[in-house]
Amino acid sequence: MFVHASVRTSNMERSIDFYSRFLGLKLLSRREIKATNAEIAFLQDPEGEGCTLELTYYKTQKIFSQPEYEERLFDHLGFEVADITKILVKMREENVTVTNEPYPIGGGITIAFVEDPDGTLIELIEKK
Repeated sequence: MFVHASVRTSNMERSIDFYSRFLGLKLLSRREIKATNAEIAFLQDPEGEGCTLELTYYKTQKIFSQPEYEERLFDHLGFEVADITKILVKMREENVTVTNEPYPIGGGITIAFVEDPDGTLIELIEKK
């Protein structure tokens, strides 16, 4: 059973805020991991559906940069949204990077891509 995906963050508060406000996730738990000098937080859909997202902050990590798109090993996280246009307006108001404008992929599905505060690519998926 697939349980969670983890992405690193350079600022735990900012990332929790981003995923909560824009994507509707709820903070489930948060704790320090002394063995790795890290802090982790788990977030999930408020109804408890889908996998959890683990945010990991390594306190000694100094560099937080993503490789160029073609060189990335990890591609993206996908989130279903009710209204892709509405969420993109809200994101743009707060200077979220939109990497791909909405486009249909068939079957009543429209997708777009944005980046979280640390450059992790996020796919927004609207199903009609």
